[in-house]
Parts: sequence; structure tokens; C-alpha cells
Amino acid sequence: MINEWLQHINFAYPWLLWLLLLLPIMTAWYIIKQHTQQSSFKISSLSIYKYHSTLKNILLHLPFVLRLLSTVLLILAIARPQSKNEEERVEGEGIDIMLCMDVSGSMVEPAFNPLPLDIAKEVAVNFINDRKTDRLGIVTFESEAFTQCPLTLDHSVLISQIMAIRSGVLIQGTAIGSGLALGVERLRRSESKTKVIVLLTDGENNSGLLDPSTAIELAKFYKVRVYTIGLDLQSLARSQNIAIDKISEIGGKGFDEALMKTIAYQTGGKYFRAQDAEALKTIYSEINQLEKSKIETSLFAKYAEEFYWLAIAAVVLLFLEIWLRYKVFRKFP
Repeated sequence: MINEWLQHINFAYPWLLWLLLLLPIMTAWYIIKQHTQQSSFKISSLSIYKYHSTLKNILLHLPFVLRLLSTVLLILAIARPQSKNEEERVEGEGIDIMLCMDVSGSMVEPAFNPLPLDIAKEVAVNFINDRKTDRLGIVTFESEAFTQCPLTLDHSVLISQIMAIRSGVLIQGTAIGSGLALGVERLRRSESKTKVIVLLTDGENNSGLLDPSTAIELAKFYKVRVYTIGLDLQSLARSQNIAIDKISEIGGKGFDEALMKTIAYQTGGKYFRAQDAEALKTIYSEINQLEKSKIETSLFAKYAEEFYWLAIAAVVLLFLEIWLRYKVFRKFP
């Protein structure tokens, strides 16, 4: 217990601990004094008391032991033991990021295990956990776009919303233009100097009220940089040892790579092709490196004084030693 306490304690004046070397000197002095001490009156023999002991005789050296203990506690107290509590303060300029995720029927193609949507959710959660100072939100789209979670610093809420994403809520379709436009809308009023959208899809634009070209112009106007990720389901099937003919027609059409490149390049972003789960993780890691937040971390240490109880205990033991010496073990001159 004492060893564990010392591991979490720093001393403000550790050099004062050298005073503990006084203890063996005090002990030696006490032993010498006991051997040289003579009685006030002489008697012929002590042999009759040889095997006779009382509680008082047994505890004869108790006052000196108490004095040693009080000295130890007093030295520890004046060395000012302090418990240390470290706090990390993170300051910096965050980035506002909207994740736009395709949740159309092909993302839950039953031939896959795990499902493409589950892979995308897992990677998105890992990405969020790495962006501690950034505001993030998520937009999902099928035939229409829907704000799953607006921009927030409460990443636990955002993650719970991502894990709650389900496909088939809306009519089947892939509204890339609407998804991108809604992501831009969520970033439009942002005061952040850097606004980013990460758009992931495995299909072609075939639904929605806005075409992708209009969404691109909106992104350019509001200075939103878009990173596009095309999820190649056929390559994903091969990585899971799934025969291509096992994938339904809706899951095997593929995505519009030309459109993904156009969106990325015209908005100042970058295009990625994800062929399997590991590639998708690598892509998110690369985006994480490309969009670095300006973070300044400061480490503060708070100290709490721990000498009070040591000083109190030393005084109590000292008074107890004095009382025993002059009341219980009083010596007659």
C-alpha cells in the first residue's frame, strides 16, 4: 500500500529526505545510552527479576519507537509530498466534414459477408475517432438524400447515428447529385476555413431532383472540397471469394468512375477507388492525412499537497511519546 502511494507522489523538496539518515544515528545513540545508564541506587542482585516481566517492561522501548515514527513522518511532511494530476488541453482550428454515404440496395447485397454498408460504417467510425477536434456530420442517400446527423462535436452521438443507418427506408435509387448538394447545404453556413465532403457510392446517379453537375457548382461556390470514393463491388466480391454471378443485377452494375473523378477534380478534392475493405480503410487514412487540423496540445500538471496528515500524525505520535515517557515510564532520579 505504501509502495503504491509513493508511486503517485512527488516531493517538492526531495533533498530533505536525506534527513532520514538520522534514524540509525538516533537508534545507535539510544542503544548506547541504555547500556551505559546506571541506576540511582544499588542492590546486590537482579537475578530474582530475571524471569519476571510485566507489560511495562515489555513496552519499555515503546516511547523511543514512537519518537522514531514521529521523526520519519515529520521528515516526510517537510519534504512536501504532492500527488500529481495531469490534464491535457487541446486547442486548435478544426475542420468541418460531412460524410455523404450511399445506402442504396446494392450496399446491402446479401451475397456479401460482411455487407458493403457495414464495412463503410465501420471505416467511417474509425475515421471519426481520429478527428477529435473536428465537427462532423453525415448525409445518407438512396433515391433521395437525408441528413442522418448535422455537424457536431459530439462524436458519440454521430457514431450512434451511423450505426443506426439502414437501407431500404426510401425508394430504391442512387441520388448522388442530391446527396452531394445536401452535404454542401449542411456546410454552407459553416465558419470553418476548411469545409470537406467525403462522398462514398457504389452506383450510378439515377435518382434525385438535382443532377451532379449542379451539385458540383454549389460545392465550388461555397468552397467545399469533395473527396469521392467509388466502391467496386465486383472487386469486393472477389476479395470475399464470391462468384460474380451470385451478385444480383442491382449490385453488379458498378459505379460511374468518370463522374467520381469529375466531382473530385472540379472541387479540389481527390478520387479513390476502393476494391476491398482494407483498401477502403487505407483511403480514409489517406484523407485523414490530407486534411490535417491545426491542433496544439498542452499538458498541465496539478499538484495536491499531501503533507497535512503526515504532520498531524507526527504531532500525535510525539505527544503520545511524551505522555508515555513522563507518565507511564517515568524514571525516578
